[in-house]
Amino acid sequence: MTYSTEQSNPAYRSLNLFGFLICALAVAFAVLYLQGNLGLEPCPLCSAVRLAVLAQALLFLLAFLHNPKQLGQRTYASLGFIITLAGIGISIRHVWLQSLPADEVPECGPGLEYLLNAFPLQDAIKLVLSGSGECADVQWQLFGLTIPQQSLVLFALLSFILLTQFKKKRVRSYFS
Repeated sequence: MTYSTEQSNPAYRSLNLFGFLICALAVAFAVLYLQGNLGLEPCPLCSAVRLAVLAQALLFLLAFLHNPKQLGQRTYASLGFIITLAGIGISIRHVWLQSLPADEVPECGPGLEYLLNAFPLQDAIKLVLSGSGECADVQWQLFGLTIPQQSLVLFALLSFILLTQFKKKRVRSYFS
């Protein structure tokens, strides 16, 4: 292979690094600023979104370190897109809960730690993803966007990165 056919690999690699950095900054912002500095405790849906962002960060990091060819990158992008779609679904559910009138908000449920200890994992996950009254509270906003709305913007950006990787074509040189 010539140098010109390898030129598409660094672009994949830089996109993976960029995606990893975005995810790492988002989690650091949530943990260090929102939770550490402002004292906001994450609700069950916020915890689920954090797990999705962490999983996506690990996948971006793995793809960055592995740096496979086009088929491997598309495989990583497909797995990442599945994770991102799950994050979008959780964020949409969270935004919907926050948009409910006060009399329609579900009651607050037990904490995440209790659910994991008291129920089988599958039931605990189902209860966490259904949300509770504490998920309907708007605790903080930036530019008029609530935390779940900001999560939706984050997942939209990650989806764009992943779709770019999936659609990226290998550069071929016909003159070498």
